[in-house]
Amino acid sequence: MDKFLNKIEVWGNKLPDPIVIFIFLMGVILASSFIASLFNLKATNPATGEVVEAVNLLSGDGLILIVTESINNFSAFPPLGMVLVVMLGIGIAEKTGYFETAMRRVIEISPRKLIIPAIILVGIIGNVAGDAAPVILPPIAAMVMIRLGYHPFAGLVMAYGATLGAFSANFIIGMTDALAFGFTEPAAQLVDPSYTGNVAMNYYFIAASAVLLLIVTYFITTKVTIPRLGSYKGEAINEKAVGEREIKALRWANISLLITAAVILSLVIPENGILRNPETNSIINNSPFMDGVVFLITILFFVPGLVYGLKAKTIKNTKDFGAVLSDSMSTMGSYIVLVFFAAQMLAYFSWSNLGPIIAINGADLLQAMNFTGIPLIICFILLAGMINLLIGSASAKWAILAPVFIPLFMFLGYDPAFTQMLYRIGDSFTNPITPMLPYLPLLLAFAKRYDKNAGIGTLISNLLPYSIAFFIIWTLFIIVWYLIGLPVGPGGPIFLS
Repeated sequence: MDKFLNKIEVWGNKLPDPIVIFIFLMGVILASSFIASLFNLKATNPATGEVVEAVNLLSGDGLILIVTESINNFSAFPPLGMVLVVMLGIGIAEKTGYFETAMRRVIEISPRKLIIPAIILVGIIGNVAGDAAPVILPPIAAMVMIRLGYHPFAGLVMAYGATLGAFSANFIIGMTDALAFGFTEPAAQLVDPSYTGNVAMNYYFIAASAVLLLIVTYFITTKVTIPRLGSYKGEAINEKAVGEREIKALRWANISLLITAAVILSLVIPENGILRNPETNSIINNSPFMDGVVFLITILFFVPGLVYGLKAKTIKNTKDFGAVLSDSMSTMGSYIVLVFFAAQMLAYFSWSNLGPIIAINGADLLQAMNFTGIPLIICFILLAGMINLLIGSASAKWAILAPVFIPLFMFLGYDPAFTQMLYRIGDSFTNPITPMLPYLPLLLAFAKRYDKNAGIGTLISNLLPYSIAFFIIWTLFIIVWYLIGLPVGPGGPIFLS
């Protein structure tokens, strides 16, 4: 396994930056549209009977589209606005220290028997905090494990595995949901221009998965990781406990969070709530609540983050406030550039009609081979997991895969929400062992505090059980969910109606 992952690292490092990959794919789509039009490639949409023909984008009309629509492709691209708005809330909660203090405090006040489950729960929920959880939680968990009489590596790998391996499981809708949906909706509209989804369309499944993966992570930690590592004979590294000022600030921040949530619920729960659909009284279908859920999520993070910053004195004046917001958004520069090229690629794919042609013919082939249902589910999850070993960026992978697999699965009768959930499982379970994420070298640095001879192989050998368990249990879980026919979220059925 070490040799295999070393090769993965070499192969992954040879890949160009995702931005360059998108530029390359743009060129491939342009050339393919020309070739496809020469051979008059076409397909018949089984749902509408419409004949879909390949369009040559290297023609005069195609070049006019490329030149005149490039800015609109970028500015109107759904993931851009959603992710940037959510980041305003998440950014202030992270930069003021609210997330870090909350994580530390939960672990400090948990009873001894509940400390390990509390760390795992914080790790699973912590993926809404962006980079905070995989950076902050592992070293804290290592110190806690020493106090419990266990090896610190058990805390490192457990927290890292929970944070990244269960990346798409949570009780809270966050930036990852907005990011995935932002690529899913335009991909679905390649087949059905009237398709509309919502950011929360995977919520039922990811919330249930959070409970399931907490149990799985606890089992692997107590039955495999801790016994395997044995006791620790080195010196503990002490770190200061959360201070009184931080505790008071956290208390006020949590109160503000509860008040904000209560205000939002008061606008949703009553039958005459103003965030319900005024015609059908629905919370889900075409309601102001679902249309504005991204902004509401932002407010839920923004308010406690701001209150914490004011009370903890990490925000002392308006200049500090502006600096915190600017700092949080400055980390999104590479994402904005990535989105520009991803938006162009998806637009070219849409204009060329290559997506529907590939999807229709691919669906026909899979049906002829009887390769649908459970085998297809397992293979797609594995495909996403293997690609994740080479390309760490979740947005880059889904921007490439969504325009092909969302339409293909739609022609097989599956709703985009279900396909998106399958991808998110595959994108998560190999996270702990992929060398392409920048957190793994950081985890190694933490490990070397306790053992100077620790290497990547040391970490991978202890992280691998988590990835294997997540893949097996999580895949079985989605298969059972599929067989029962439960929706994966509000407005997210398994099958197209």
